[in-house]
Amino acid sequence: MIIGSIFVIYEAIERILKPEHSDAQGMMIFALIGISVNGYAAWKMSGGESLNEKVVSWHLLEDVLGWVAVLIASIVLQFKQIDYLDPALSLFITAYILWGVASRLKETLYVFLQGVPKEIDLIRIKKELETIKNVKSLHHTHVWSLEGEHHVFTTHIKLENIQSFDQVIKAKKTAKSILSKYHFAHFTIETEVNGEICSMDDL
Repeated sequence: MIIGSIFVIYEAIERILKPEHSDAQGMMIFALIGISVNGYAAWKMSGGESLNEKVVSWHLLEDVLGWVAVLIASIVLQFKQIDYLDPALSLFITAYILWGVASRLKETLYVFLQGVPKEIDLIRIKKELETIKNVKSLHHTHVWSLEGEHHVFTTHIKLENIQSFDQVIKAKKTAKSILSKYHFAHFTIETEVNGEICSMDDL
């Protein structure tokens, strides 16, 4: 989208510096077709929650706005020939699209860098898990997103005062019950009992 926008800006500036007459009637026909097709597609994708769906939806919106600009220009050109109108509108729409792209690019990089999803309160989750009976502490706890919608959680739980394996099972069951409230796509819990040393404890 960034490359496409740069191309549009280049062409628009060139047309402002070297004005060209436009076929207003042909522009209107193609604009109506473009708005109908891309508008329907953008509407179908507007409810998507994943990052991929949002990016595709934004791309379709770019197409719709582009065709709206063409339609506006074609209507005006029916009455008065203004050679710079079409490229000027193209620059305005492209600037708006680039603003949206910058926002989506930030979200994409955040996912790539495995940042904690904004809607997840990791500190709260850790505190909830630490209230479980026989849980001494947590370490190597991480939350990240697969694609902006489905999240993954992993942690190591250090247990204390363990007298039987049933206590371990009960602690893990309680931890899973707490994590199920957050609707993680996947979570992994590793337990460590009395005297067990974990090489990741200090990480």
